[in-house]
Amino acid sequence: MADIAALVDALGGMAQKQQLVRRGARDLDLTGAVRRGEVVRARQGWYTTLPESDPRVRAVRVGGRLTGISAVVAAGGWVLGRHPLHVSVHDNAARLRTPTNRFIKLAKRHVKNLRLHWDDADVASRGTAMSVDIRDALVRVVLDEEFETAVAALDWALHTGAIDHGDLERVMAHLPANRRAIADWVDARCESLPESLARTRLRLLGHAVDIQVRLNESERIDLVIDECVGMETDGKQFHLLTFEEDRTKDLDITIADLHPLRPSANMVFHRWPRVVLAVQSAIAARRPACDCGNSGTAVAHPLTAPVFPRRSAWRTTASPEFPKGRQRSGRGSVRPGGNNRRGSALASP
Repeated sequence: MADIAALVDALGGMAQKQQLVRRGARDLDLTGAVRRGEVVRARQGWYTTLPESDPRVRAVRVGGRLTGISAVVAAGGWVLGRHPLHVSVHDNAARLRTPTNRFIKLAKRHVKNLRLHWDDADVASRGTAMSVDIRDALVRVVLDEEFETAVAALDWALHTGAIDHGDLERVMAHLPANRRAIADWVDARCESLPESLARTRLRLLGHAVDIQVRLNESERIDLVIDECVGMETDGKQFHLLTFEEDRTKDLDITIADLHPLRPSANMVFHRWPRVVLAVQSAIAARRPACDCGNSGTAVAHPLTAPVFPRRSAWRTTASPEFPKGRQRSGRGSVRPGGNNRRGSALASP
């Protein structure tokens, strides 16, 4: 008798029946493994050893794979907060189901906390059984998410090696022209989500920001703002046991003639206006006569702003959950799910 759970685990935690049959599984083995709770039938013909609440299982249950911000989260990307489940389905997909029950048909055009993306065969040819290729996911992130969220996802992908600079160029080639300016805001040196968010937000306010600036032979400063503020963005995961070292580093930053600031990651995430006020006050105190206006706020530096930095303009109109047809004719004709040309460039070496 075949060990179905072991076979599924060897295939990444999710497997189609055909894959298991080729490895010696019989219908009796599959049925028995499900009844014993060793595997779960995620969808007709699909078996998994992952928890049913896992977003990857929920995407397969719908009839597709994770894409966009959901795929980035599943890959360990830097993402703040909760997001709807983004699922890529083939542009001719049928028999879709709800994410929580494989027996209930997905009959509504809009389902709470679920976003469907109708992709063509090029996208379907890449990735895994549970997720699209990370480059396709990043294209979706830039199209769907807030500007700072998209920058953070790209920062993470480059910093961790999930993509290289060649991949980034191919991702940009798959975006509308008015979205490609985001490439100038991405930095592979960035080491964390709070650092990425702080950098992007401060740049949007007009501040000159450099990151990972060398302080001495062994230390770097997370962010140097307007050449006078040295900011460290702390998270409990890495700084809970480094209290003395962190205080010593603050002294070294002061000795280097910079104003030290050390907001926690939680402050960056949830108390950002107060962090901004502290930055502006520090700049005003350091350079009261040369770079600040009457309000004490630093004068903006001449940086290149993104084309659509604000939420109302950056966000696109969501594509329909269920396409009305395989092709819409007339001006702006597109296939369901967006850009027909996504695929070939991403597949390039």
